[in-house]
Amino acid sequence: MMIKMIINQKLILVSFSILLMIGTLVGINSCNIGEAKTIDPKENAIALPIISIDTTTAITVKDYIGNIEGKINVEIRPQVEGILDKIFVDEGAFVNEGQPLFQINPQPYKEVLNNMIATENVEKAKLKNAKLEIDRLKPLIDNEVIAEVQLETAKANYEIAKASLAKASAAVASAQINLGYTTIKAPVSGYIGRMPKRIGNLVSKSDKDPLTVLTDVSEVYVYFGMSESDFLYFTKEAKKSNNDDIATSGRILPEVTLVLADGQEYPEKGKVDMINGQVNRNTGSISLRASFPNSRDIMRSGNTGTIKLQETKPHVILIPQEVTNSIQDKTFVYLIDENEKVKLQTIIIDGVSGTNYIVSDGLKIGDKVIKTGFDKLTEGMFIKPTN
Repeated sequence: MMIKMIINQKLILVSFSILLMIGTLVGINSCNIGEAKTIDPKENAIALPIISIDTTTAITVKDYIGNIEGKINVEIRPQVEGILDKIFVDEGAFVNEGQPLFQINPQPYKEVLNNMIATENVEKAKLKNAKLEIDRLKPLIDNEVIAEVQLETAKANYEIAKASLAKASAAVASAQINLGYTTIKAPVSGYIGRMPKRIGNLVSKSDKDPLTVLTDVSEVYVYFGMSESDFLYFTKEAKKSNNDDIATSGRILPEVTLVLADGQEYPEKGKVDMINGQVNRNTGSISLRASFPNSRDIMRSGNTGTIKLQETKPHVILIPQEVTNSIQDKTFVYLIDENEKVKLQTIIIDGVSGTNYIVSDGLKIGDKVIKTGFDKLTEGMFIKPTN
């Protein structure tokens, strides 16, 4: 019995010692935890560059698809009917004003002209006879040999012969014009288009298709459409500048840039010199025309291009595109608040100006946006802002 009591006392002492050790360890851990909570999290903050938000003036570029046409496009059509005898030029060739292009068989028109000339000569002879008759009758009238009525009849015949000669002369002139039409010449300098007719074909001014189209591309027109909202913007800018003439106001429609179909920017600037007087009710757009010099001779009628037009927007917020991130259809930036904590902020983009976004909502003047180091950031962490 005594032995059991001794054993129990030893067990109690051992248990008490174990409990005392556990309590000591818990106390030590509690002290350590308390010490960790008192550490300032800003001490471990990383340094990252920031930008401060302010308003500025943005220049945006709007694109408008345009169709290119030569300054002059002339359909070459025959003015007389006949067999096409000769073609002096080839498709795509450059021709000068007055240069022969086509020859219609002139022989029938030469014969018509010869007949008209012969008729004219007959009428000249008749007129001469009528004049001689008047000269012959005058002395007889003066001497009262014949009645005066005969002289009046002779004068009337003279006037008839004179009118007949005028008619014959007009017929000669008409025949000469028609003969001249058998040689078709270039009305302007330019490039020859396709030629559907070939030598031996019958041609007529009533033909559906022209012999060819001659295009002067020393200067070209680019026709494009502008939306009603864009047009209203430029119109309002015109009112601000006290200039209602949109076509001549450099501030409203400055020099425009043309990008060709190969993606290259055309080296010469153009100007908008025509604005349609009506808005298309079906499309809600208005037509404009920009003219470009074509001194390098690289544009042709039928080409397409893109007109780039600058638009100035004052007092807007701009941020570099590289400071933004996108998730699905939302764009956001990392802000830091007054406590230098990171905050994820959604923004609304309202356009692009160069390499910057125009922000319409989500940012205000004075906000601070983190520029780089997004892979190191989590919302709510502290950072040390640098310039």
